[in-house]
Amino acid sequence: MSHPFKPHSYFAFFFSPLFFFSLCSLCLCGSFAFAADRPTSVIKVGSKKFTEPVILGEMIAFLLRDAGFQADHRRELGGSEILWKALLRGDIDVYPEYTGTLREELLRGEKDITAALAERKIRVSKSLGFNDSYAIGMKAEVARELVLRTISDLRDHPDLVFGFSDEFMNRPDGWPGLRERYRLPQKNVRGLDHDLAYRALRKGHIQATDVYTTDAEIRYDKLRVLEDDLHHFPPYQAVLLYRDDLAKRAPEAVQSMLRLEGRISEAAMTEMNERVKLKGARESHVAAGFLADNLGLQIEVYDENLIQSLLRNTREHLILVAISLLAAIVLAVPLGIVAARYPQMGQGILAVTGIIQTIPSLALLVFLIPLLGIGAVPAMVALFLYSLLPIVRNTYTGLHDIPGPILESAAGLGLPPGARLRLVELPLAARSILAGIKTSAVINVGTATLGALIGAGGYGQPILTGIRLDNVYLILQGAIPAAVLALLVQGLFELAERAIVPKGLRLKPEGTV
Repeated sequence: MSHPFKPHSYFAFFFSPLFFFSLCSLCLCGSFAFAADRPTSVIKVGSKKFTEPVILGEMIAFLLRDAGFQADHRRELGGSEILWKALLRGDIDVYPEYTGTLREELLRGEKDITAALAERKIRVSKSLGFNDSYAIGMKAEVARELVLRTISDLRDHPDLVFGFSDEFMNRPDGWPGLRERYRLPQKNVRGLDHDLAYRALRKGHIQATDVYTTDAEIRYDKLRVLEDDLHHFPPYQAVLLYRDDLAKRAPEAVQSMLRLEGRISEAAMTEMNERVKLKGARESHVAAGFLADNLGLQIEVYDENLIQSLLRNTREHLILVAISLLAAIVLAVPLGIVAARYPQMGQGILAVTGIIQTIPSLALLVFLIPLLGIGAVPAMVALFLYSLLPIVRNTYTGLHDIPGPILESAAGLGLPPGARLRLVELPLAARSILAGIKTSAVINVGTATLGALIGAGGYGQPILTGIRLDNVYLILQGAIPAAVLALLVQGLFELAERAIVPKGLRLKPEGTV
């Protein structure tokens, strides 16, 4: 009796996505090893996912390069916690921060901020010259109609809908402290991305949101900034946080960065934000212009064209998807086999992989930063974990649903368990296993866009920038290639199924469509 898995199917592997992912992973692992051997003299600059910190980060990078140092600006790395953890871990050397955030969020409960920073081997610059405070903003016509001038006035309007940035919703100097300080009665309070909150405000979906006092939208949208009459918000002077070891190994670099101290006025920062967000200027050009006008630096700015950007993002995205998916296949298929062979253990395996799947992706990324830092590695680990469930479950289902008479026939032929698995069970379950791998691959392509929040790059980078700048063109630069890649991956696995799964196993029963 011959088994249904033809020998030529083994050769089909070399024309399948599995071989493609394996080959890519081997090559890319080599490139990672090469990257690990590169000199660590590059100074890593970080910035949050808002326009102002990105501009400041560009200034820092330009100053470092002008002083003869190599600088790598890791843009739009998410919120304060992500940058702070990356700084403590050494994944970045410097980033712009605000004194209010430092005191109220990052070093909450510390009485002596200077001592607390020194204990963590972090230094802080003097103020860059401007205060960018939190405030509550409303459309001017709504504020006039309701006679709202101060935050205290909000107490008389409990039905107002608030939409605050996600970070503001949870930090003590944000909504929790504001609500307690002013005894605000509003119950309909939503968490939104900071830039999306402005859109919701324009469309009337919310009536108030948190603003930064140097935001370009305040003047553009004709917002009224309510007076903080109980003085809830502390000063938020812009400063630079940098590692103590940077000051020791490259004191000239620190001196160069500190040239920004006291140089940037609130009006100048607001004007730079407006140029980027409202006039479409690039942060690098705005930063270079400021340094030329105020420090006399002549900086040549290099801009990628669309093709260069697309190729770079595609390469980064493929790295994330290929390595994480290959690792998941290597682990998940054996786990699925174990789950099918040992039912009690199988329920535990399925339960654990199912629980992993329910963890919010952003929460998992933030959780991995203290362990693995920022960049591609934690993103790949997160994608690997999310890829396990579909492959494990489909491997388990494919093996579990093999008809009993077929297994009895294989046993009757005297095949040992390993041979039965290799020659009978896995070929019969191949279609189900490939379906699970295909599902994981498609999910990976979409989920990998979130890796941009921790500096992993890929198609998520233009999407994040487009959301921040309200630029649909930039969003599409990431969204369309990601969708095309997902369709391509799905198509490749359809071809792989035709090549690997024997034709007889792909035939549908009579009467089915």
